[in-house]
Amino acid sequence: MNPQLKKGTLELCVLSLLLHEDKYGYELTEAISREMTIATGTLYLILKRLKDEEYVETYLMESVEGPARKYYHLTDKGRVYQQQMKKEWFDFITTVNCIIERGETNE
Repeated sequence: MNPQLKKGTLELCVLSLLLHEDKYGYELTEAISREMTIATGTLYLILKRLKDEEYVETYLMESVEGPARKYYHLTDKGRVYQQQMKKEWFDFITTVNCIIERGETNE
């Protein structure tokens, strides 16, 4: 997948994965990596920005498999932002699809 296409959508993917369940960083990376290739460092930069903007909160939870894990929890502000981004995403792909289809019919 084109890296430029992924760059603008990873934030929406992270927010969407946190809608129904808190997750820790590696868990988010694994979930997204099942669908597309991403660098772990990229995801943590996104998580930091989401926390700075108060779209997510963090908390530590003990793990039986090692050190405590930092979990990410979507805030109410984050839920509103996710819905806004989701609407913008669907508007965007609808517009792009129209342009692509129009271009194909003019060939």
